[in-house]
Amino acid sequence: MKNNRILFICDDNEISRQLREPLMIEGGYFVTFEESPKGGLAAFRQNVFDVVIFKPHILDLGSLGLIKELKGIDQDCVIIAFLDEDRLEIIEHLFNLGIYDFIIKPVNLEKLFFLIKKGIDLHNLLLTNRRFTQGLKEGNIALEKQNVMLARRIEDSTRNLTRLYEDLRSTYMRTIKVLAQAIDARDHYTHSHSENVAKYATIIALEMGLSAKEVEVIRQACELHDLGKIGVEDSILMKPGALTDEEWLQIRKHPTIGAQILEPLTFLNDVIDLVRQHHEHYDGGGYPEGRKGEDILLGARIINLADAYEAMCSPRSYRKIPFTKEAAVDEIKKNSGTQFDPKVVEVFLGVLDKI
Repeated sequence: MKNNRILFICDDNEISRQLREPLMIEGGYFVTFEESPKGGLAAFRQNVFDVVIFKPHILDLGSLGLIKELKGIDQDCVIIAFLDEDRLEIIEHLFNLGIYDFIIKPVNLEKLFFLIKKGIDLHNLLLTNRRFTQGLKEGNIALEKQNVMLARRIEDSTRNLTRLYEDLRSTYMRTIKVLAQAIDARDHYTHSHSENVAKYATIIALEMGLSAKEVEVIRQACELHDLGKIGVEDSILMKPGALTDEEWLQIRKHPTIGAQILEPLTFLNDVIDLVRQHHEHYDGGGYPEGRKGEDILLGARIINLADAYEAMCSPRSYRKIPFTKEAAVDEIKKNSGTQFDPKVVEVFLGVLDKI
């Protein structure tokens, strides 16, 4: 107990003399004696004490205010009141002010030593808890700062990755579109074919009330729908006469080839499905999978009609003179329910003036 320090504040010199020897010699405590609350407060500010023994004058507001002052300096300080008599209302008042315990004259040294020991243990426990709590607070503050820094880094990294992804996506799209345009340009008869199909399909899709996102997917699919023709020989694509069965087999592969070319671009998944299905027929007679009716995506049914209408209204290597608009419309009406979805045909006929 050599490091246990006690502050004894008492203006009764006789009591101080009586307790000096027991506390310092028998108890082994380091004791500082002060006669006034003012002197005690000054000593408490300059040193760390485990226990304060205080003999208050109950009617003296200054001495009672000392308890508040001590608690203001160290809210964990342990105060033992030294009372002349056991009066319940006084003891309750002191406990409300924040004392730890009290002792009554004449002094029972055994009880005093017991209270001091328990008071020291309590003070050490409170100090340890406060240091631990303070350490947690400081640790939490440091952790919060690290979290903020980490969040900013993640945000910056995410922003950079997003920008890189969008740049890469844009580069891929430009490359693919240039490739698709180059395929159209292989034959002067098909120049701007994909562009025109996209225009017609967009008008139909908007009229059918599709969302902006759905319309954009259809537009992109139209631009890329013939990409698979890169795998078809020029001699077949630009053949002036009728195709043989083997040549037709090559032509019918282009939706699948186009989808396979685009498959690594996962952000185009919806577009890829439309490219794969754009030659499916409503009655199941199309290719490459022979899908039928509602099993064909609506966007693919729209593209199928727009693609057919544009092909009929444009010259081709196998047909130098294109269909008139009226003849093309008649052909679409005739194939409603077989090649074309009747609902899409109905909408198409309603927007002919726009097309």
